[in-house]
Amino acid sequence: MSGIMQRIAALFRIKVGKALDRAEDPREVLDYSYEKQLELVQKVRRGLADVATSRKRVELQIAQLDQSSVKLDGQARQALAVGREDLAREALSRRAAVASQISDLRGQESSLQAEEEKLTLASQQLQARVDAFRTRKETIKATYTAAEAETHINEAVTGISEEMGDIGMAMQRAQDKTEQLQARAGALDELIATGALEDATLPAGRDDIQAQLDAASEGHDVEAELANMKAQLAEPGAGPAIEAGNKPATPPDDEAAS
Repeated sequence: MSGIMQRIAALFRIKVGKALDRAEDPREVLDYSYEKQLELVQKVRRGLADVATSRKRVELQIAQLDQSSVKLDGQARQALAVGREDLAREALSRRAAVASQISDLRGQESSLQAEEEKLTLASQQLQARVDAFRTRKETIKATYTAAEAETHINEAVTGISEEMGDIGMAMQRAQDKTEQLQARAGALDELIATGALEDATLPAGRDDIQAQLDAASEGHDVEAELANMKAQLAEPGAGPAIEAGNKPATPPDDEAAS
C-alpha cells in the first residue's frame, strides 16, 4: 500500500511540475526576484538609518552631559569660594557620575559608528549586485522575448501552431467535401443518362423506353450517313465531285454535244 501511495505522490509531483513549467514565465520570475532584492536593499537602508539615528541621539546625550559636567565644575568652584566645602564636594561627586555616563556613551557611540560604517559598505555592495542583476535580467528577458517571437513565427510558417493546424484541417475538410459533392453529381448525371433516374426539370418527364429509342435512332442515323459516304467514295470520280462542293459531274456525251 505504501508503494502505491509513493507512486501516486511521485506522479502528482511530476504532473504539477509540468503544469507549473507551462504556466511559468521566466520574465515574471526575474521581475519578482528583482523586486525581492530591492526590498532587501530597502531593509538594509532602513537599518542603516536606524543606526545613524541612534548614534546621533547618543551624540546629543553626550553633548548635554558635557554641559552638565561644566556646570557642576563651576558650582563646585563657587561653593569653595563661599566656604561651602560640602556643596563643593557634592558638585564634584555629581560631576564624576556624569563623567562616567559620558564615558559609557562614548563607547556606545564608537560601536554605533562602526555598525553604521559596516551597514553603509553592505548597502553599497548589495546595491551593486542588484544593479548587475537588473542588467542581466533585462538581457535575459530580451533574449527570451526574441526567442519566443521566433518560435511563434516558425510555428506559424510550418503550420505547427494550433491556429494553423485548425486552418489546415478546415481546408482539408472543405476539399474532401468538394470532392464528395463532385463525385455525387457525376454519379447522378450517369444515372440520369442511363435512365435509372428521371430528370425532374423536364416538363413531361422521360421514361427509359424513350431514352433507348432515342439512342437507337441516333445510332441508326450515324450508321446510314457512314454507309452513304462509303458508297460515294467507291464510285469513279466521286472524289473530285466531293471536293468540288458535292456537285454532280457532267456526263462525257453532254460535253461533246455542246
